[in-house]
Amino acid sequence: MITPEFWSIPTSTLTPAELAEKSAVLKQRLTDISSRFSDVCFATSLAAEDMVITDAIAKADAKIKLFTLATGRLHQETVDMVKTTEGHYGISIEKVYPQDNDVQAFIDQYGMNGFYDGEEPKKACCSARKIKPLNAALLGADAWITGQRREQSTTRTELNLEELDDARGIAKFNPLFDWSEADIWAYIKQEDVPIHPLHLKGFPSIGCEPCTRQVKKGEDIRAGRWWWLQSDSKECGLHVNK
Repeated sequence: MITPEFWSIPTSTLTPAELAEKSAVLKQRLTDISSRFSDVCFATSLAAEDMVITDAIAKADAKIKLFTLATGRLHQETVDMVKTTEGHYGISIEKVYPQDNDVQAFIDQYGMNGFYDGEEPKKACCSARKIKPLNAALLGADAWITGQRREQSTTRTELNLEELDDARGIAKFNPLFDWSEADIWAYIKQEDVPIHPLHLKGFPSIGCEPCTRQVKKGEDIRAGRWWWLQSDSKECGLHVNK
């Protein structure tokens, strides 16, 4: 039996000067956002892109609050990364939990792992465990930040730095929109950013444990997300407007 070869951290051809320029631009974007808005939040998954943003926020001393969606179905490695990140940067990351009644309503209708049965139950689970908690976390905020990049999927190719989140009526920023995967890892290496352990085991994209798996070499980097669904859209609904 042939053992599959999984995704591995890519190498970058960026020169030190080019990387320094991208780093400076990122920090400037974040400080500009925090100066324009009074209540800015960053939703971190603790995966590579979000760790780059976390590092830049900390080093730029940008006034941006960090939170993570504690869905109740995360890998233990992700749970542990919260403490690792807080200790490394001396910061606090708020944990936003789903409402028990929303989770129970999903389980009553579909079963604990009913999301495997199709797109609709998958959306229902994401709604209970991610979207409703995100909406609650963003109440009162006037801007929020994501780690999305254009290169990540077909649904993100038109991504811009700034957009209006119509669903929530606030500004939304994607400060890594024009970064490549190799750029992300060059920054992580250069700045000694903590790495999520699953990235070292063939996971380029990390979500909830039952909905995320390793990606084989040559596959799309989001192929491990909701792999049982035949869809080009590898999204949970967090980034879908009205």
